[in-house]
Amino acid sequence: MQLGLPFSEPSEPHEPSEPHEPHEPHEPHEPHEPYFVRHRRARRYVLRLDANGRVRVTIPRGGSRREAVAFAERHAEWIARQRARLTAYAPSFDDGGASRERARRELPARLRELAVQHGLAVSRVSIRNQRARWGSCGRDGHICLNWRLVLVPSRVRDYVLLHELMHLRRMDHSPAFWRLVAAACPDYLAARAWLRRHGAALR
Repeated sequence: MQLGLPFSEPSEPHEPSEPHEPHEPHEPHEPHEPYFVRHRRARRYVLRLDANGRVRVTIPRGGSRREAVAFAERHAEWIARQRARLTAYAPSFDDGGASRERARRELPARLRELAVQHGLAVSRVSIRNQRARWGSCGRDGHICLNWRLVLVPSRVRDYVLLHELMHLRRMDHSPAFWRLVAAACPDYLAARAWLRRHGAALR
C-alpha cells in the first residue's frame, strides 16, 4: 500500500448547460484561440487551461459552440490570470536535465535530514517523474518524490517531505494524521494553498 499526495489544480469556471443545436468541436489554428470538445456526459460548460496555455472549452450534451464561445469570453479575466500563473511558474527545462539532477542530489538529502529531526527512519528514497502526485510513502518506508519539488519554494518542498514522513507514523489521512503534519509543519495550510494555486503549472 502506498499513500500519495496528488497534484491540485486551480478551480475552473463552469456553468449549467442550456439546450441548443449541437455543433462539432473545433480545433484552433492559433495557439491562444480556444478549442472546443464535446463531452456527452458533461452537464455544464467547463474551461481548462492546457500546459501550453491553450484554452479547452468542454461543451455539454445539448450545448452549442456559440454558447461555449460566449462562456469563454465571459471568463476572459480568469483565462488571463491562469496564463500569467503558468508563465510565472513554468519551469525552464534544459537538454541536460539539470533540474532532475539537482532533485536527485538535494531531495533525498533533505528528506533524510528531516527524518532524523523527527526520529524517523526511511528505508529508501526514489526520485520520479510523477504526473499525478508530489510524493508517496510505502509501508516499507520507501518514499518516492517528484523531481519537480526542486522548482517550488523551500517551505512548500519541506511540507511535502514532512507529509510523506508523517505517513511513516500513520498510513492514512485521518484527523490524527493531519495533527501530526500540523505539529511537524505549522504553516502547512499555506503550503497546500500554494500547491493548489500553482501546482498545475509545473506538470
